[in-house]
Amino acid sequence: MNKSLRLALPVLALFISSCSSVYMPNVPNTPMLSKQGEFSGGGHISLKGNTSINGAYAVSDHIGVLFSGSVMDNERKAKDFNHKLIEIGGGYFDTFGPDNNRIIEIYAGVGKGWSDITFRDFKNDVLISSQLQEVDYRKSFLQVNYSSKKKNNFKLFGTNFPINYGTALRISHVKMDRFFLNGVVQPKEDNIFFEPIFFTRMQLSKIIQLQYTTSSNIGLKNRDYMSAGNSIFTIGLIFNVGGK
Repeated sequence: MNKSLRLALPVLALFISSCSSVYMPNVPNTPMLSKQGEFSGGGHISLKGNTSINGAYAVSDHIGVLFSGSVMDNERKAKDFNHKLIEIGGGYFDTFGPDNNRIIEIYAGVGKGWSDITFRDFKNDVLISSQLQEVDYRKSFLQVNYSSKKKNNFKLFGTNFPINYGTALRISHVKMDRFFLNGVVQPKEDNIFFEPIFFTRMQLSKIIQLQYTTSSNIGLKNRDYMSAGNSIFTIGLIFNVGGK
């Protein structure tokens, strides 16, 4: 291998690793509101350590307001990923079906996020290159949630745990406010993400449910940094009081 190729390989490896997305989605708010005065809150965590919190309140029998936030501080030898994201929104919900136990929710909102990502390339445990990506971005989203409070039972250790399911379809537009590579200003990017979400809830008590959430993240534009590089796989707890 000639000298030029040996020098080029670390740079190429760093470039490939730096193509992962600067956008880390949070767990969408799927509160399953059913009547005025109902409150839903929850916390979720992924294997990567991305922690999300959600809250929702029904201000009337059909109008709900939302708050969401997420944070991650993942430090590894080759890559550090630190991010924060907050969202607020609101929209319409309604119950339907023979027993009024099916729920449709339509929400829209805005958010603000920050990501700091460091890539490192080593040779024989010696750092030979690094890259720091610093991004601030804003987002807007529209999502439709469908869920059912009709319960199926899951039997575990002789105890029946009611199970219900839901899905959400979210469209998010994310646009950079600033973008730096190693302190140098870069052209800003945006993207439109389609995020289909599926969740399963197991009732632990009258107000507490265990939720597993999975999703895909599809970018509708071809971008180098604001791309669809992260999906959602989380486990969490949901608290719901005041509902039907």
